[in-house]
Amino acid sequence: MSQPAKVLPIVSTIIPAYNAAGFILAAIKSVLDQTFTAHEIIIINDGSPDTDDLERILEPYLPKIRYIKQDNQGAAAARNSGLRAANGEYVAFLDADDIWLATFLDEQINFAKSTGADLVYSDALLVGKSPLSGQTFMQVQPPRGAVTPENLLAVNVTVLTSAVLARKKPILDVGLFDPKIRRGHDFELWFRLAKAGARFAYHPKVLAHHRIVESGLSGDTISQLKRTLAVLERIQARDDLTPSEKAALELNFNRTLAELALENGKTKLLDEDFAGAVEAFNEARRYRRNWKLTLVSLGVRLAPDAVRRIYRRRTNSSPTA
Repeated sequence: MSQPAKVLPIVSTIIPAYNAAGFILAAIKSVLDQTFTAHEIIIINDGSPDTDDLERILEPYLPKIRYIKQDNQGAAAARNSGLRAANGEYVAFLDADDIWLATFLDEQINFAKSTGADLVYSDALLVGKSPLSGQTFMQVQPPRGAVTPENLLAVNVTVLTSAVLARKKPILDVGLFDPKIRRGHDFELWFRLAKAGARFAYHPKVLAHHRIVESGLSGDTISQLKRTLAVLERIQARDDLTPSEKAALELNFNRTLAELALENGKTKLLDEDFAGAVEAFNEARRYRRNWKLTLVSLGVRLAPDAVRRIYRRRTNSSPTA
């Protein structure tokens, strides 16, 4: 007697895992608790150093998930492995330290079908040890307009990856995530999708919890800004940017360069490199005209030790910061 054909899932949930043992159980449970049940869970262990703990946590759930193990290649490559393995018409990307509300898939599927969009994304509550905790993502990053290549490049709109549900085919058509981009690969993919004509729709409802981690270390911020510049440079190298896209890209470049110079100035100020701090603050002023920067530059020139003490008190920096 022949076996009935296996029904394929409609949605494939893709969860990359790297040093995620402390959070991933909540993420998995949030997917298993979905009111929409025609889905699969694909977890990609991206060469995680906590593999023993991770696999101990996953072991009871192995009958309910698909587990892929690979050498460390970065989150973009991990998500690509999940995309290649996905059976669903739709895919959803959940970070291992985020969770969905129980109706996430139900509401996102219905929203995608009612709008005819290729990719839908919702709002999310911010959680974690941060002053932003308790606000929503869109309160912090309010959208200003529809998702277009220009609005993405100018950061007028921001798409939160853990709040995304998308049709798989358009992502495959544009070539998946770029594994050469370690951070910001999601932003770069949204840009390529928008450039290719994919339809985006924002669902203004909190359907997820997004964990934010803020170390307070300027060095971490500087590294993040440098990674942002690397992504922007990769987009700048394209030969098909329109004049309006180039203008939006330049706006983002200048904003990021100003923030990078400002962070460099803060670091030099704390290190008592006052000449270097003045130079960095003046560089920030070239990209962002701001009277506060003018006052800070003047203050560092006239009373550097006083400005340093004030800044240290305001940021609660340690003596070794």
